[in-house]
Amino acid sequence: MTDSGLSRDAERFLVHLTVERGLAVNTLAAYRRDLRRYVGFLSSRGIVRADEVDDIVVRSFIASVSASTYGPDEAPYRSTSVSRVLSAVRSFHRYLVGEGILAQDPTSEVVRPRVPRALPHPLGVDEVRRLVEAPDRSSPTGLRDRAILEVLYGAGVRVSELTGLDVDDLDLEGGFVRVVGKGGKEREVPIGRHAQRAARAYLGRARPRLVGQRTRGALFLNTRGGRLSRQSCARLLAVYAARAGIGRRVSPHDLRHSFATHLLEGGADVRVVQELLGHASVATTQIYTLVTKEHLREVYYTAHPRARGGMGKGR
Repeated sequence: MTDSGLSRDAERFLVHLTVERGLAVNTLAAYRRDLRRYVGFLSSRGIVRADEVDDIVVRSFIASVSASTYGPDEAPYRSTSVSRVLSAVRSFHRYLVGEGILAQDPTSEVVRPRVPRALPHPLGVDEVRRLVEAPDRSSPTGLRDRAILEVLYGAGVRVSELTGLDVDDLDLEGGFVRVVGKGGKEREVPIGRHAQRAARAYLGRARPRLVGQRTRGALFLNTRGGRLSRQSCARLLAVYAARAGIGRRVSPHDLRHSFATHLLEGGADVRVVQELLGHASVATTQIYTLVTKEHLREVYYTAHPRARGGMGKGR
């Protein structure tokens, strides 16, 4: 960031997020990226102090983000990205008000862009079965990958939670895994027999062959003996999705979506699913109830003889 009063305020805000709120590394990186862009925008207009910013300036910045493009294909920014940028700017100004640096928040009257609700796209039960059975269990990496897929689906964990697991986080006798989620919050999630069996096979027959000098307590290891990364996990999932004949891109989060959707379709209470997923609000979990309603509707229109007028005239 440029050396101005605003940039110094932004750096203090980022320290506040790190120390006081304990945000994840990726979240902090997103805040830093968005604030760097915001401070650069203000600097280009000769604004170097926070008290020079008003709602018109903030709206102009958000409009510039909305109109910009990114990447080699020059794709427009999605409304979700624009909303995230505004959230970062709003949090920054609220912090300045709380610290007594600003008398009022210039973002308070700025309307958040409308974000269309995107429904998750879970895999079908048979697709999940083909996916988790795709790794070759005759090799150490195949045993590892089978355990990864079983735990991702069996516990519904985020990929960052999975790659952060240590061996001591697994309780195979009790059938639980201890997970550190967003904001450092811990939760215990049950894992079923398939995941327990796959994890036990990996720990007994594969992990000892992957251990290296860099190994500490990490559960899932790469071929160099270090902790497996989120990127590597995403790549191996893409490979197995293709091997399983699944005709679309599959991410680790799709297995989390599938975990939640299949539980609700099986009759689980939405509050229980909320706890298992580690959602702070049940409203976040309720999006999966919309998915199951769509599934029920699809089944109804496919199977019911009078749903689409498929029967002939009655006598």
